[in-house]
Amino acid sequence: MAAAALTALVAGTGVAHAQSTAVEGRVDRLEREMRAVQRKVFPGGAGQTIEPQIVPETSIEAPGTPAGTPLADLTQRVAALESQVQTLTGQVEQDGYRLKQLEDGFAAYKRATDARLKALEDASTNVGASNGGDPVIAPVDLGEAPARPTRPTRPAAEEKPAKPTGTRAQQVAAIEKPNGGDPAEDGYLYGFRLWSAKLYPEARRELEAVATKYPQHRRASYAQNLLGRAYLDGGAPSLAAVAFYENYKKNPNGERAPDSLYYLAQALTKLKKPASEVCKVYTELDQLYGERLSAEMKAGVAEGRVAQKCK
Repeated sequence: MAAAALTALVAGTGVAHAQSTAVEGRVDRLEREMRAVQRKVFPGGAGQTIEPQIVPETSIEAPGTPAGTPLADLTQRVAALESQVQTLTGQVEQDGYRLKQLEDGFAAYKRATDARLKALEDASTNVGASNGGDPVIAPVDLGEAPARPTRPTRPAAEEKPAKPTGTRAQQVAAIEKPNGGDPAEDGYLYGFRLWSAKLYPEARRELEAVATKYPQHRRASYAQNLLGRAYLDGGAPSLAAVAFYENYKKNPNGERAPDSLYYLAQALTKLKKPASEVCKVYTELDQLYGERLSAEMKAGVAEGRVAQKCK
């Protein structure tokens, strides 16, 4: 029996030792994990780690009662460490989520700021162009002459309205809008009245709308030509040259194509283009539309050719 008891005692001791070794392994692993998490959460170093929340229990055992076994102490340490690891892991996840929100917010702010800056730059460019900061256009190429246009009927005389007075808004409001049932006709006449009142930006808006929306209407040629004159009279000769050339090139049979070539030469002169380019425009005008030019326009062409010393 003594041998059997000794054998049981040894076996029990071996089991307890194996359990103690396994628990100690868990404790070491948890402590390493917690230190790694602490280094990630608190990269500042010493003084910022979280100590395991292990509070010694108040002993209620009578004097002489032996303390808890090593296995019980290790189990308590494991439970505290596991709780601490869970707390730190949750904090890491929360910090990661807040960082993601900050990054998304900054990206949205950057996109909105870039869009506003681009809108301001575009607006500044448009204002510069409308105030005379005209782009330089390419030299006019009139090498390919359009087919000989047919002789159209001249439009009825257009009466110029009285010049309005007061603030700009009042001036625009004083211009009567036609309402004849033909949007292209009404739009052109309204643009013409605005141009006659020297309200050039408003006139350009109306005339460009007519030329764009109704390219097949007979008033499209009128609107595009008057658009060029609104630019020319408003101090933007290069934009005027573009409008005149497009009217002549895209609609050579239009009723205002000869006028556009005539005023194109004037725009190029104001741009101080070479005399050879201006003379080429006058020559094209004479060859294609000489019979349709009014006496006043013929006199203007003659004076222009003399001023440019055209051959």
